[in-house]
Amino acid sequence: MLRFKADIKTLIYMGLTTALLILQWTSIGVHPVTYAVYLFLSVAVSVITHNHNHVRMWKSDFLNTLQDWWLTVFYGFPVFAWIPTHNKNHHKMNNRLGDYTITYRFSEKNNLVTLLTYPTISGYYQQKAIKDYLRDNYRNNKKRFYLSIAQYVVLVGWIAAALLVDWQKAIWFVIIPQQVSLFSVLIFNYVQHVHANEESEWNHSRNFTGFLNFMLFNNGYHTIHHETAGLHWSQVPAEHKKIEKNIDPALLERSFWWYIFRNYVLGLFNRKFKTDSMRLRRIEDERKAIKTNEELNSNVQEAVTV
Repeated sequence: MLRFKADIKTLIYMGLTTALLILQWTSIGVHPVTYAVYLFLSVAVSVITHNHNHVRMWKSDFLNTLQDWWLTVFYGFPVFAWIPTHNKNHHKMNNRLGDYTITYRFSEKNNLVTLLTYPTISGYYQQKAIKDYLRDNYRNNKKRFYLSIAQYVVLVGWIAAALLVDWQKAIWFVIIPQQVSLFSVLIFNYVQHVHANEESEWNHSRNFTGFLNFMLFNNGYHTIHHETAGLHWSQVPAEHKKIEKNIDPALLERSFWWYIFRNYVLGLFNRKFKTDSMRLRRIEDERKAIKTNEELNSNVQEAVTV
């Protein structure tokens, strides 16, 4: 029933996530090791949500709906929201003006403050797209509208039931993991686009090519994802290899965590560790070109006058 056999790995992650929820809730509680694994799996849930949004996991519509519900309760937000905010907006605009998730809305800097505030700012500006999507579906596609509303019902019911049974466990095992999932996927989006050149054919995204791709379904290969959004995650590495030579080496990072440490920690003490904005460099080059053309035109006009 799976569309791609590689998603057996996805099912294993889902099974582990569910099993750890039950195990922690019913017996071991908050144990440092198991809870750390559980939070990592919460990050993986956000990636699975992203993947399922682009390439539906199942051949069956019914199973895909159940998949949507499972992801909704572990991700912490109705997963239909990816359609208006991600598929129809971010992939179209790709960090250009008009993208609800642009990285430079209030600042062109790339520091710890912009990194940590980005998820809240981005999440806020995405709400309009979600409301417009629901409004449009209510008018034009009632089935899709009610499927979307069902995700809200499932999510609210899940959280309410957990709080009623044991509000402390609900916070530890439902609400905090959901927030980690929601926060992490927006962090990924930020670091994959900040200080890249949104107008470039190949340099619009930062790529992470190391071991984390094995753990998180090749989520680090972002340039090829924007070029072929409908490509299944298992096929991404081979396609990335075909275009890697076209990408500026500054946007090819081996380690996600080294990038985070280098830019946001070491960068506090030495500017050389921080990223250089390709976007600002492009804007400055464009400004200089316009100024040069204006000067040339002015000189031509003066020559004609003389």
